[in-house]
Amino acid sequence: MKIVSLSYPLTEAQIAEYGHPQTAAIGQFDGLHLGHVSVIQTAVNSSRKAGIPAAVITFYPHPKEVMRKGSYDGYLTPQSDKEDLLAQLGVDILYVIEFNESFSRITPEQFVKDMLLPLSLHTVVVGFDFRFGHKGAGDAEDLHVLGNGEIEVVIVPPLLVDGEKVGSSSIREALADARLEDVNRWLGRRYRISGTVVHGEKRGRQIGFPTANLDLEASYVTPSQGVYAVRARCSSDQVWRSGVMSIGMKPTFHEGMAEPVYEVHLLDFDGDLYGQVMTVDLVSHIRGQLKFNSINELIDRIGQDAAKAREQLSHLS
Repeated sequence: MKIVSLSYPLTEAQIAEYGHPQTAAIGQFDGLHLGHVSVIQTAVNSSRKAGIPAAVITFYPHPKEVMRKGSYDGYLTPQSDKEDLLAQLGVDILYVIEFNESFSRITPEQFVKDMLLPLSLHTVVVGFDFRFGHKGAGDAEDLHVLGNGEIEVVIVPPLLVDGEKVGSSSIREALADARLEDVNRWLGRRYRISGTVVHGEKRGRQIGFPTANLDLEASYVTPSQGVYAVRARCSSDQVWRSGVMSIGMKPTFHEGMAEPVYEVHLLDFDGDLYGQVMTVDLVSHIRGQLKFNSINELIDRIGQDAAKAREQLSHLS
């Protein structure tokens, strides 16, 4: 998959290089959940029938991050993970449009006239709730009108899973409520985070449960604080291992921490992980965050958590 960075307005050189018939799915696609996948697969299938490239047009950074408005609290799927997933879906070209305050002010007419038409898009595929232009003034129907018959517009209806509409907002709410089963069901895969293993307080090793402290690679949506059964792999060998992860403020030892700490204990593993990138898939939620009255009480509960994680992960390869 070719990744192309664009900014508004397109240059003549960009138009000359990328202005050729293609089918494009357009959207923010944060999370790349099953609803997003249905939009992108529609575009890929359409492109294959027409014998032209399949493209995705997305925006970075997230508009809410730039405008600092609304309920933005991190990415469900950071850009690097999004790129990997789109490649797996058969996308040929990923156009990443720089989203900044200047771009946020362009009208729907400018977006179509100065961005979409110069790319010679044959077909545009969007979700039923797609909005574009300043303050979201344009919708999917406006794409058809503004395209002046030059662009075919396909609107994909909402995807229902067990009767519920799949959406990024619902996934964020489920993460906040520790409803990991819903999160993973709507994503169509496990919720994933990645980070570099850094030095921590080394208290875990002292109590018999060494942990890898993660410095996250991106601004992720923080799951509900507590303990999770996880599968993790390190950059050195890419082997998936079972583990238990704690996300929280370490209330037994600290008060008033500003940011949650991500700590992973790998089951049946002893090795030096410092400096490695660890990728962690959250499989199931074990319990919420607790404050313990003694170190022995904490040790006993960590042992229970590890045993429960081992049981919950035993069916995974």
